[in-house]
Amino acid sequence: MGRGRAKAKQTRVARDLKYSSQEIDVEKLARELHGEMAERDDKDDDDPFAEGNYIRRA
Repeated sequence: MGRGRAKAKQTRVARDLKYSSQEIDVEKLARELHGEMAERDDKDDDDPFAEGNYIRRA
């Protein structure tokens, strides 16, 4: 009971996804899935709770 609207919305969303013509960057998706991320600076300094950057409370 009460599932009619939810099911209708799921059906509408699924239909929109199926028939929409969105541009997909296949190369970027493949790199992401294979774990080949772009070179970036891995700085743990940005995260105060990262390993080695823990600040003890007084």
